[in-house]
Amino acid sequence: MSSNATVFNVPNQLTGLRFLLSIVMFVLIPYGLYRTALIVFLIAVTTDWLDGYWARKYDQVTQLGRILDPFVDKIIICGAFIFLVSHTDSGIAAWMAVIVVGRELLVTAIRAHLEQQGTDFSAQFFGKLKMIFQCAAVALSLIVLSRTTESQSSWLVATRDICVWLAVLSTIYSGTEYVVRAVRLQSG
Repeated sequence: MSSNATVFNVPNQLTGLRFLLSIVMFVLIPYGLYRTALIVFLIAVTTDWLDGYWARKYDQVTQLGRILDPFVDKIIICGAFIFLVSHTDSGIAAWMAVIVVGRELLVTAIRAHLEQQGTDFSAQFFGKLKMIFQCAAVALSLIVLSRTTESQSSWLVATRDICVWLAVLSTIYSGTEYVVRAVRLQSG
């Protein structure tokens, strides 16, 4: 971490913007403003990539950013899954949201415990892949919801369903992978 990085640097400001965008998205979904919610979600996801890129490229990684960035990621994804559960045509069932939220809480607790002991417990490949599937599932759910029943094509609904299932399966797999890794680190 850079000693020159300030708390109010560009990456942390982008993380704060993502948090505000998540709140806007959570207001839009219950009102059925799915297209606007989709645009807000896509901007938030893009700024997630941008803040990480900026922090590494310009050596602006801060301890606050290492805490807030994954926290805001979890707010956006978990909140989106929770809000989409109440819309029967979203393709997301309540048990799916419970798996997503449960995994995120478990990994956060494990990461906090290990990093407090000085062990690096950064995201792994399947954790990042899981995030891609979760984002695709949310985006496709919002796209399907934004279309009238008559204009929903079967390939779009099928693609959404595949992405939702990939999100759930990768969530379970990556959560298991993190638990196994934590057990190895603690026993080794």
